[in-house]
Amino acid sequence: MSIVKVNDKIFQPYIGSDEIHQRIVAMGNQIDSDYAGKRPLFIAILNGSFMFASDLFKSITIEAEICFIKLASYKGTTSTGNLITSIGLDEPLVNRHVVIIEDIVDTGNTLHQFLPQIYQQQPASLKIAALLHKPAALKYPIEIDYLGFTVPDKFLLGFGLDFDGLGRNLPAIYQLVEG
Repeated sequence: MSIVKVNDKIFQPYIGSDEIHQRIVAMGNQIDSDYAGKRPLFIAILNGSFMFASDLFKSITIEAEICFIKLASYKGTTSTGNLITSIGLDEPLVNRHVVIIEDIVDTGNTLHQFLPQIYQQQPASLKIAALLHKPAALKYPIEIDYLGFTVPDKFLLGFGLDFDGLGRNLPAIYQLVEG
């Protein structure tokens, strides 16, 4: 892994693709165990979670379904604090076991605003799988049931995470070089 430049920002390697893959496989094994015989519905939050959702879904062996919803609260490198829903959830959730897939939980604003919509539909259970968590940035208490990595309150890029739409395709995770 080497330093990458996206627009006018420099990013240094932070978590390698092999380490990401190993952690996702371990998360998939735990989900297989927890949901054996339950046929959960995974709800992947776009755009950021698409790579994580794909790898996580491939790593599970139980019978399961997946759907996607687009929620956004970022512009550039900072959260706007406003949740924008672009694509709605079409699957009925009543009595379903639901696992929400998030790329990163930092402020928790996205899930704080989205979870009441899910609970309103009376799922049998609701769990959250997140690749990354920034506890230092958390503004709302969000319980993450399946967590890849705890990370510092730094701007990250790659493996689905972007900077103004760019860098999502990087197979590893990079950290913004300040200064």
